[in-house]
Amino acid sequence: MNPIFSALSTSVFEVMSGLARETGAVNLGQGFPDDPGPIDVRQKAADAVIHGWNQYPPMMGIPELRQAVATHYKHWQGLDLNPETEVMVTSGATEAIAGALMALVTPGDEVVLFEPMYDAYVPLVRRAGGIPKFVTLTPPHFGLTEEALAKAFSPKTKVVLFNNPLNPTATIFSPADLDLLADFCVRHDAIAICDEVWEHVVFDGHRHVPVLGRPDMRERTVKISSAGKIFSLTGWKVGLVMAAPSVMRVLAKAHQYITFTTPPNLQAAVAYGLGKDDGYFEGMRADFQRSRDRFTAGLQDLGFSVLPSAGTYFLNVDIAPLGETDDVDFCRRLVTENGVAAIPVSAFYAESAVKNVVRFCFAKRDATLDAALERLARLRRAA
Repeated sequence: MNPIFSALSTSVFEVMSGLARETGAVNLGQGFPDDPGPIDVRQKAADAVIHGWNQYPPMMGIPELRQAVATHYKHWQGLDLNPETEVMVTSGATEAIAGALMALVTPGDEVVLFEPMYDAYVPLVRRAGGIPKFVTLTPPHFGLTEEALAKAFSPKTKVVLFNNPLNPTATIFSPADLDLLADFCVRHDAIAICDEVWEHVVFDGHRHVPVLGRPDMRERTVKISSAGKIFSLTGWKVGLVMAAPSVMRVLAKAHQYITFTTPPNLQAAVAYGLGKDDGYFEGMRADFQRSRDRFTAGLQDLGFSVLPSAGTYFLNVDIAPLGETDDVDFCRRLVTENGVAAIPVSAFYAESAVKNVVRFCFAKRDATLDAALERLARLRRAA
């Protein structure tokens, strides 16, 4: 057995979702909306199955989707992308991340990671032969500092894996943070793999700023996006990858030997979706922001200490004021005794874990959020 994977425990997401099913709890743990997603996009996928091509599509993605990606990111983020040489479609963003690490990392290379982080990062880095080097971010702001970056970067640094907006903290890195990161990448001749799947799920007037567009980063950045997050269709697993031609040529080789292609009907539907007018994207953000505000107000009314949420489907609660010191134990008791599933944020750390923060998903219907608040009210009364 490969020890990198055989030694891994069951993910906390599976544990908490399993407990939620067993107990009938309100599941605010795993990050998916309970809305079915935009009907017109889903209809395009259905139509493409019946009337479209269902054999192997081109390895790099169908031409209309690659062109739609270039047009979309020119409009929203000011990026000039050649759809023929700088855009690729993968079977989800996680495949894109895995492929990028396999393509760019050789055994012994150091990979800078920012924790808390998506739990797939560390095993994928290690499987690629990389050595993880951690920058630990701390609440409430989770920002970058020159001192922390200086400790993590070295002459052996090959790749930086960077998530913005950041799951699980729901924070957005500032332009100053991005410039600091870019400076370190240039200084150490490192490539930035940028997991930007939450780029459209941002609130309070924010507009996403891609690392690919920062000075001197055009030739050393891999931008990864997710149609599943853009359209609230998390099961579709359609990843969008952007990089300079010299980098993309290597990424494509890894993709060729992992999944090779992605279902053509989903690609056709995503191409249609990316061309939707601004009102769709603005309305989607407004709907999620309203759910965030509703759930935040409800938690605050119950006396919970809620951390800021600038993007993603998530908000976090500091449980230290409740006298709690172990987020894993708290989440287990929360789901089994109070009927609400949440995620302990310590699960997103490899080292120096913060143990007093738990994550809730607010991308739910009002009735779901209200049911969770009613159960959390019983917890607060019991306390």
